[in-house]
Amino acid sequence: MEQITTTVAPLRAAKAATTGSSAESLGSVTKRLSNELMTLMMSSSPGISAFPKSDSNLFEWAGTIEGPSGTIYSGLTFKISINFPANYPYAAPAIKFDSPCYHPNVDINGGAICLDILQDKWSAVYSVQTILLSLQSLLGEPNNASPLNPDAAKLWDTPDEFKTQVMKYYRPLADA
Repeated sequence: MEQITTTVAPLRAAKAATTGSSAESLGSVTKRLSNELMTLMMSSSPGISAFPKSDSNLFEWAGTIEGPSGTIYSGLTFKISINFPANYPYAAPAIKFDSPCYHPNVDINGGAICLDILQDKWSAVYSVQTILLSLQSLLGEPNNASPLNPDAAKLWDTPDEFKTQVMKYYRPLADA
């Protein structure tokens, strides 16, 4: 609970210091993000987490996604960055893998993610939790029809070769 209090208090102070309609919209975004943080912290969704990178900025989060059991990524944990726009939730957050992730829908060099709900299928009803769960699901069920990493898409149907490539690039969180 202390974490939530220290995260929200500076944001309230920042909101009080600004005026006008942009302050009101910023306030509604910070309220939404605060609520989503609380929901995520109270959830029992295994293998996903995300928190603001600092107490003073609710718009930049760091998260982790564990590979789903029964997939090539089982037992692996990846670090991600989430940056929320000022008009969230009406615009999708920018999300990227900070840990190298060999995957058909992830750019191995920059960490960009090709996931429809983060682009043209975005909806304001999505939350951080639903995004993280979707990313976790994507690890085990890629969209090979729209790859960012064509080499990974070609190897997907040969699990042993694919796993070799995953492990070639993977860095445990302590090393990432």
